[in-house]
Amino acid sequence: MKKQHNFSAGPAAIPHEVLQRAQAKLVDYEGYGLSLLELSHRGKIYEGVHSRCIRLLTEILQVPDTHRVLLLGGGATLQFGMVPMNLLHGNRRKAGIALSGAWAGKACEDLKLIAEDVHVVYDGKKQEYRSLPEMLDVPEEDVYLHLCSNETIHGVQWKHFPKVPCPIVADMSSDILSRPLEWDQFGIVYAGAQKNLGPAGLCLVVIREDLLAQCSTNIPAYLRYDIHAKNNSLYNTPPSFAVYMVMLQLEWVLERGGLSGIQQQNQTKADKLYQFIDSSDGFYSNPVERAVRSEMNVPFLLSDTNLEAAFLAEASERGMEGLKGHRSVGGMRASIYNAVKSESVDALLEFMAEFQAKNH
Repeated sequence: MKKQHNFSAGPAAIPHEVLQRAQAKLVDYEGYGLSLLELSHRGKIYEGVHSRCIRLLTEILQVPDTHRVLLLGGGATLQFGMVPMNLLHGNRRKAGIALSGAWAGKACEDLKLIAEDVHVVYDGKKQEYRSLPEMLDVPEEDVYLHLCSNETIHGVQWKHFPKVPCPIVADMSSDILSRPLEWDQFGIVYAGAQKNLGPAGLCLVVIREDLLAQCSTNIPAYLRYDIHAKNNSLYNTPPSFAVYMVMLQLEWVLERGGLSGIQQQNQTKADKLYQFIDSSDGFYSNPVERAVRSEMNVPFLLSDTNLEAAFLAEASERGMEGLKGHRSVGGMRASIYNAVKSESVDALLEFMAEFQAKNH
């Protein structure tokens, strides 16, 4: 088959080895005579997959005993509302948020529907989402501070998380599983699976145990974290095949040295791409402040915007897909998640150099 270089922001690249392993057992799972797609989520076979997925997440992400791992549906977007519905109730109705880009903005819209008071502790719109602050002034009364750790659209990433007087709730959809985390900083981490974990349809939530005890009981059952925790994420039928695919991808990460090995590979890929852009004499440019450039999503502009259509067309002819920037910002974007191989980045750089030489 013809294999494309997949730079899509999501649904994103899944390791070829993982797809092959899933394919080999798609029709007949482990000789049982049925596909995992057909098997009951209450049966022993799926239970083994489910439990192993949670164990691997706990092991690879080094989740401490103070936190619980949940596997939920609805993607990360559901968490924009689910977090405040669980944590903001009674006389605890205030929260802070840092507006680092489009996805933090969407989370803020839902937060304002539920919170009594929303403290915008940073508004990056004034800088066109090109930088991040080193420190944040968060009021003591805030129940939590919401951050988006990596903005896929604008290519801005928190390299270090600020010290604040309340738990951090972090949307890590686009950089989960790419670097180690200091869990004592986080009350909740959530991430849609479709970028670094596996296919769309699954959301990882890691929540601190003390926050579970504080969750509201006056919201619908499916929206309650404590109910999902008590039922080991099996309160309802889970996206079982997505869980299986995440399990396979976690095994793939282990084979590559775990988080430390993946982090090193990601840094190498990102460094090569940014160095090329910065040394292109302005033909290509990245608008983000260097200290907070994303290692997952690299937006870049052409000095002559009239060349954009030709760039994308020729890239597609070379087997490179997903390079068109988000419609809200334009330009180009290369998403180089865990599953994007160094060879794909090298192929992109070779093409970019040839395109520049031809059109400079």
